[in-house]
Amino acid sequence: MNAVIPEPRTTAPATGQDPGPRTAGPWRVHAADRALTGVAATVHALLEPHLGSRLLPLGTAHRPDVPTLTLALGDGADGSPAPVGVAPDGTARPVDESYRLTVEADGILCRAATPVGVFRAATTALQLLVTSGGRVPRQELADAPRYAWRGLLLDPARGYLTPDEVRRVIDLAALYKLNVLHLHLTDNEGWRLEIPGTPELTAPAPDGTPRAFYTTDDYRGLQAYAAERFVTVVPEIDLPGHCATLREALPGLPDAPAPEWLAGRFPYVAPLDLTDPATRKAVAAILAEVGRLTDGPFVHVGGDEAVGATEESFAHSIRELRALVRESGKRPIGWQESSRAGVGPDDILQFWVDVPMMDLPDTADEIAARPELVAAGTTLEFVQALKSFFAPTDQDLTRILDGGGRVLLSPQSHLYLDRAYAPEVVPAGREADAARLGFPTYRPLGVEHTAAWDPVSYGIPEDRVAGVEATVFAESVESLDDVTTLLLPRLASVASAAWTGRAPDWTGHRARLSHHGRLWEQRGLAYLPSTEIPWAAAPES
Repeated sequence: MNAVIPEPRTTAPATGQDPGPRTAGPWRVHAADRALTGVAATVHALLEPHLGSRLLPLGTAHRPDVPTLTLALGDGADGSPAPVGVAPDGTARPVDESYRLTVEADGILCRAATPVGVFRAATTALQLLVTSGGRVPRQELADAPRYAWRGLLLDPARGYLTPDEVRRVIDLAALYKLNVLHLHLTDNEGWRLEIPGTPELTAPAPDGTPRAFYTTDDYRGLQAYAAERFVTVVPEIDLPGHCATLREALPGLPDAPAPEWLAGRFPYVAPLDLTDPATRKAVAAILAEVGRLTDGPFVHVGGDEAVGATEESFAHSIRELRALVRESGKRPIGWQESSRAGVGPDDILQFWVDVPMMDLPDTADEIAARPELVAAGTTLEFVQALKSFFAPTDQDLTRILDGGGRVLLSPQSHLYLDRAYAPEVVPAGREADAARLGFPTYRPLGVEHTAAWDPVSYGIPEDRVAGVEATVFAESVESLDDVTTLLLPRLASVASAAWTGRAPDWTGHRARLSHHGRLWEQRGLAYLPSTEIPWAAAPES
């Protein structure tokens, strides 16, 4: 068994008696087609943390004693159905990412009909090189994705990552065949994208403290870096709620009309009122700049948790936000709540929650039995208010489907990776990290729980699924190490379901996963070595 994640559709022993190539010693990367020169450079860069000085410079001539990772254009189809969903590059039909990979005596051949397919094959080859023993076994693989959109949300609004740190996450995502990086750039805690026409958003704090943000050059650079790895960046400007930083930068914007029952009950940041001309003008200028700066076809407008807006005000704001994004030449995406403003066939809504999924207690005794809720100071009144506020989410999925829209699957129950790890799976010596990380009111769970998620379990017709996206919101994180500890090893499980269209078999998945710790270690990425996984020792060279 190889340890490739996601597990390829077909694997068969290669013909011939010669053993496969050694993993130790020098290797070279060779583009057999001029059109793959850029892909070869990217693959070479991805291999460097693993092979180091053993990786020969690009352009090195063939040597019979050195195995070669060859990239070639050719037939990559394996007879699999075309991927379903929405292509993140905006093409009318999902891109062909199918590939074939052959481990030969003198190296590994990656071939596909498209450069992106060749790149996906090369990430498989990288995993084989890192996770195999002294030799890569002779074999032939054929593979293709089930879903066209396979994403990861990062939350620099709450837990800022430098551009170099974001690049490291892009590399990680690409190695597991994810192809969307959703950047949650704005929230109550921070505004992380320079908007040239509205410098107040990223100006120093009133006490003179500089704010961390991505300059326009940073943002363009991140998009270019991601594109080299066939990853599309989708920016999110979260409105009309989650707007404290915008309100601080542009004081005096009026509050959205609030429902009478909410007045004075709970503290919240009032959502924006886009019927107000000054508010609409400010937001229009921001979204026009975001559209101008964004290479990809999508801009996410948020639309979640607009606590303190009437239904009418919220629906009006969402319609305005969608219209402004379209005026900028981009296609709007929103969280599922924005379905309440109406849904059409061109709309993509991100499904993340319903009341049962929130796993909320019904009584004070049930709260007392949940240490994470007790530690967060949760009261029965607050739980009841949450259930009331989120009650409409139970119908959002139906609203999306009835309106002809598409669903981007990101259920909190399994794909929100800002969930604490269950204490029983945390190894000795990591208890403090595990206790510190994770959204405080989510029930802590293990890696097997995430791996059990099946994208077909919702009964959504395949042609109505836009794709799959994991999230790692950053309420508790302080560093890249914190982010990757929350992601790993769970991200590999989500990536597997997103690529194959099904939950991985846990027995086989945990066996494959056991070899990936060394991959993350070689890349300098922190992870949680869950006791659910029989982690493999480093292979002998």
